[in-house]
Amino acid sequence: MTPTVIVLAAGSGSRFRAQGGTTGKLEALLAGQPVLDHVLNAVRASGMPWHVVTPQDTAHHAEQGMGTSIATGVAATADAQGWLILPGDLPLIAPSTLQAVAQHLGTHPVVVPVHQGQAGHPVGFAGPCGPDLMALRGDTGARSVVQAHGPAHRLTVDDRGCVWDVDTPDRLQQAEAWLRESH
Repeated sequence: MTPTVIVLAAGSGSRFRAQGGTTGKLEALLAGQPVLDHVLNAVRASGMPWHVVTPQDTAHHAEQGMGTSIATGVAATADAQGWLILPGDLPLIAPSTLQAVAQHLGTHPVVVPVHQGQAGHPVGFAGPCGPDLMALRGDTGARSVVQAHGPAHRLTVDDRGCVWDVDTPDRLQQAEAWLRESH
């Protein structure tokens, strides 16, 4: 099975700006590239099809938030065999994590990568989850879909990038330091 990666990039990034960021978190530079570009590079390297949900894609919805973004992305790719839901603020995500989650969707309807005991992203959903994903609205996320189709298969991965988002400028600086260490 080859799922489609849904990259969530429709959020306002208000927490990042409130903490002193001068741009949105997805536009903030990390090693000279916008955060979102790092995420998209990992998605491209995974070899899977992908779709980015932008603010323009969700603007017509009365309720905004992660649930609305997920529903919009899944509806735009409704013919996919499954979906990996990946927030656009995880610039350290490894392509191998995307591939591992996708591989386990063949035997589990919901797959969650776990790094050192912490659940991360992307959360994988098999095709039968599509109608429930498309029904999401607001900022609730897909927890209800996980509960309806779960329990989720917890897949242990050696990838801190699956749990490391850059919601604040401090976390962006830490990501920058980690990138320098690894090169």
